Formats: sequence, structure tokens, C-alpha cells
Amino acid sequence: MTTITDQYMKESIAKAKSYILVLLKAGPEFNSDYAKHAIWEHGRRNFELRAKGILPIVCPVADDSELCSVGILIGTVDDATKTMDADPGVMAGVFIYELHPCRSFPGDKLP
Repeated sequence: MTTITDQYMKESIAKAKSYILVLLKAGPEFNSDYAKHAIWEHGRRNFELRAKGILPIVCPVADDSELCSVGILIGTVDDATKTMDADPGVMAGVFIYELHPCRSFPGDKLP
């Protein structure tokens, strides 16, 4: 087992950067006839944002809760607001979102 020293923790914490946590929830039009198309275009946009390095982590939620997805955006809250306001699913009312500033360690990734 690896020993995590105080020095290692201090150095790691000093390298933490700011990110924006996005919680995407079902909106008022989530069950509308248009929702399937809007969700597909939302997914396409997520792939574009991933390719640009703006959305390095996106995790669709696969349960029956109102939570549809969790993501990490790079940038400021203002940047994230502009990004999310332009999302096809948000614009269609299929999704609503919450933004939460957070910190994490560059290079973190899913296994």
C-alpha cells in the first residue's frame, strides 16, 4: 500500500485547479415528443465539447432519478453558463442545469 505523506498532500493540493461541476436534470419538456431529438443533439454537442477539451468528463446517470448527467466543464461559471444556455436540450426545455464551482487535480481521469 502506498503511503501518502503530508508533503505529498500539500504538493498535490497546490496543483488543484478550478472547474465547474454541471448537474443536468430533467426539465419540463423531458417527456415531450421533441425530447428524443433534443437529447440526440445534446449528445452530439457533448462530443464536440469533449473534442475541444471543454467537457473532459461527462457521465450520463442511468437511474430513475431526475438527475440525467454529471459533467465537468473547464472555464469560469460565466463560460459554463453560456455553454449550457446554448445546449440544444436546455434550449428545448428538456433539461435544466445547476453549476457548482469545484476544484480537482489536473490529469484525473476515469480508469
